[in-house]
Amino acid sequence: MSEISERRWGSLPSGEAISLFTLRNASGVEASVTNYGGRLVTLQVPDRAGRSEDIVLGFDSLDGYLDPNPYFGALVGRFANRIANGKFQLDGKTYTLLQNNGSNALHGGARGFDKVAWRAAVINSNGNSVLELRYLSKDGEEGYPGNLEVAATYTLSEDNMLRIDYSASTDRDTVLNLTNHSYFNLAGHAQGNILDQHVILNADRFTPVAPNLIPTGDLRGVAGTPFDFRQATAIGARIDANDEQITFGTGYDHNFVLNRSGNGLSLAARVHDPHSGRIMEVLTTQPGMQFYTGNHIRGPIPGKSGATYGARAGFCCETQHFPDSPNQPQFPSSVLKPGERYRQTTAFRFSAGGE
Repeated sequence: MSEISERRWGSLPSGEAISLFTLRNASGVEASVTNYGGRLVTLQVPDRAGRSEDIVLGFDSLDGYLDPNPYFGALVGRFANRIANGKFQLDGKTYTLLQNNGSNALHGGARGFDKVAWRAAVINSNGNSVLELRYLSKDGEEGYPGNLEVAATYTLSEDNMLRIDYSASTDRDTVLNLTNHSYFNLAGHAQGNILDQHVILNADRFTPVAPNLIPTGDLRGVAGTPFDFRQATAIGARIDANDEQITFGTGYDHNFVLNRSGNGLSLAARVHDPHSGRIMEVLTTQPGMQFYTGNHIRGPIPGKSGATYGARAGFCCETQHFPDSPNQPQFPSSVLKPGERYRQTTAFRFSAGGE
């Protein structure tokens, strides 16, 4: 049975108190989450010899997350990823968002869900302690319509799975795309780049992008391209290939169209670090996943325990609806209407082996 402890973790400039919650199981896995931005701050996972290491990039204190940073550990919303020109139409009305990524709107705007204090509660669910975070995003916040009630529940199981269950409801038609933006390095957060870690992505297709990283609308097969991770391949094997899409992303920063099986959790990715033996499987109910290799980390960023982070110090597996889907009706819809319930689950399952 997992346990959750809470400690005071500082205050926002407004004076609002922030906490850090640590989830522990009997197998030695620990996950620390703050109610500031729903951020995953630490994730201690044993290697093949039973030695635990923190495998997510981040900061030792709240102050690091208050300063500009590349969304370390963040719960991202209202709309994860990019919306072209910071505009979308819904019910015949055009909504204008902050352009905070060139001409694009990115990750919810200037004060997205990663930069707010969530209401936190530790609750008992089937004999297991879980952390529940809630937030009311008011109508018009960052330009999005509708009063949106959002919940994110973090559960750590005895079989070493960290599960995040998201739900939301709205009083007006709106668009919604939630994800977790943790940067993983399975060798340990301070162990340099992630180029020799091996990835399998359960995707036959990806969504190619224009130079501004907005999808063109096509679904392109991965066969014969640097985007074919259907067999285990080192992240660094083709990350600098002479390929237009690689050039646009400065590496991998692309949405993969997941091969789904049913409506429940389905395997999206499997990552293995050959040095430590750590294995991470990503399972989700979402149609897509942004595989991002930290190309734009503008280091050196001072991180936890004296570490510094630079480009490609971590990778992200951002399960999601496709980027710019409010403007691309051929993509799975991200519209949420009154009376409907948004639900999605993403889980990270850990093990270790000698592959």
